[in-house]
Amino acid sequence: MKYLFTLLFLLPLLCFSQESLEKQLDSISSPEDATAFLKENKPKQGKLFTFNKAKHKTRLANDLFSLSKGGTKVTRTDFKKTYYKVVDKAEVNYAKFNIIVINASKTSEEEAKLKRTKILDQYYEGYKFKDLAKHNSSGPTARMGGDTGWIKAGEMSTAFDEIAFGENHATDTIFLVDDVENKKYYLVIKTENKTPIEEITVLKFSENID
Repeated sequence: MKYLFTLLFLLPLLCFSQESLEKQLDSISSPEDATAFLKENKPKQGKLFTFNKAKHKTRLANDLFSLSKGGTKVTRTDFKKTYYKVVDKAEVNYAKFNIIVINASKTSEEEAKLKRTKILDQYYEGYKFKDLAKHNSSGPTARMGGDTGWIKAGEMSTAFDEIAFGENHATDTIFLVDDVENKKYYLVIKTENKTPIEEITVLKFSENID
């Protein structure tokens, strides 16, 4: 009888808590609101995600792209309830590049530039850019032959953005980027022009079901 009374006492509180949570989620209308919600609640199972229509092809991503801004999807299992809320939706300019990165953090600027010049000469002699990237480039793109995939301004450094995104380079022509601040010297080929791609920012929040 004592346990039954305790359950009956807690049930309204649980219902109120659930309604309060859903009202909070309904009030979120921007990435800034979502960040504030996560900071305030400090959920262990909460996070902001960005989905790109060209990169993300899962069933979940397709369902979320079908929602308008502010739309919510809820999934349930026996133990968990997960909310997905689209807090931003826009078309963002992306482009593709092949890059060779010469890292000067362990050498001098002059040596890095000299190495880049030698690689450039090899390219003009007929060596394939992807082979030169695999053997000379630093960073994760080297194993892909220098291919960055679709990227947007802000994913690389400011120096890279100013030249690669800020100037009107023709596709398949090679150009240089000097990122002096980060001690990186690039050979770059733009392989795809700026293309608007739909992108959504999604708040994911899960709660356990008792």
